[in-house]
Amino acid sequence: MSSIYVFSPSSAVRDRAAARRGIARLKALGHEVEVDPDAFSSHQRFAGDDATRLAAIGRAAASGADIALITRGGYGLTRLLPAIRYKALARAIERGTHFVGLSDFTALQCALLAQAAASTWAGPALGEDFGVEGEPDDIMLACFDDLAQGQGEGAGWQLPRAEAREKAFHTEGVLWGGNLSVLCSLLATPWLPQPERGILFLEDVNEHPYRVERMLTQLLHAGVLARQKAIVLGQFTNYRLVPHDKGFRLQTVVDWLRTQLKVPVFTGLPFGHVQTKVLLPVGRTAELAVEGRDALMFWGHGHPHP
Repeated sequence: MSSIYVFSPSSAVRDRAAARRGIARLKALGHEVEVDPDAFSSHQRFAGDDATRLAAIGRAAASGADIALITRGGYGLTRLLPAIRYKALARAIERGTHFVGLSDFTALQCALLAQAAASTWAGPALGEDFGVEGEPDDIMLACFDDLAQGQGEGAGWQLPRAEAREKAFHTEGVLWGGNLSVLCSLLATPWLPQPERGILFLEDVNEHPYRVERMLTQLLHAGVLARQKAIVLGQFTNYRLVPHDKGFRLQTVVDWLRTQLKVPVFTGLPFGHVQTKVLLPVGRTAELAVEGRDALMFWGHGHPHP
C-alpha cells in the first residue's frame, strides 16, 4: 500500500486514544505509518510552539512518504504562514507526496497554491476520521484508498430535490477552497489564491447560519465569489438554531446568496466535518457537471494552477 507520515501542524491532539486508533487502523489497512516525533507535543493549545510545528511540516516534506496526513485541525497554521518554506513543500509534492487534511489545514493548502502553485488534497484527518470508535466511513475509506493507489479521478453526489436542474450544467476551472472561516482569514494577504473563474468549495463547523452568511458576505464584497464559475457548498455542521432566529436557517443563507450572484451555487457536497467525505484536489483543474439531481466533479490528472 502507501507510506504515510502523520504530523501535527495546528492544535494539540486532545484525544490521543482516537489518534492511536487511527494509526492502528491505517496499519491494519496495510499502510506503512511513520509518526512525527512531535505529533503529540503540546504548548498552550498548539501541537508544540511555532518553531516545533514548522519543523514538523519540514519533516513531513522531507519524509518521502506517499501521503502526509494531519492528526487534526483546530487552529495554528495562519500564524506560521510567513515562515513556511513553500518551495521545499512544492518539491516534495512534485516528488509524489500528497498532503491531506481539512479545517485549519485550509490555510496551508491555500498558501501553497498561492505561493508555489502546488496542489494538495482536502480530505480526512487522522483522529476524527480514521480514529473513530467503530468503523470509519466506507466512502471516505474508498476515496483515501483511491488516492493511495493513484486511481481517484472524481466524486459524485446528489443535490437536494429542490435544486434539481432541468437544464444540464457543465463547467471547468481550478478547484480550490476548504474551510470558510479559515479562507476568510486569508483575505487581503499573500496567502489567498486568486484563481480566475475557478470552482470554489466551502464547508464549516460550529458556525451558526448568520455567521456563515457574514463570512460569505465578506467573500462576496471582496469580489471573490463573482470571479468563480461555480460555488459548491459542502457540509455546515454542529450549530444550534435559537428561537429568535424566527426561521432564519442555513437554507435562508443559501437562498439569499443566490440572489446576489449570477454564479450558480450548488449544495450537498459530501465534504466537511462529517464522517462521509470525499477527497478533493485543491489547485487542480476540475470539471463540474450537473444534470437533474446528479452532480459529478472530476479532475483526472490536470496540473495545478496558482
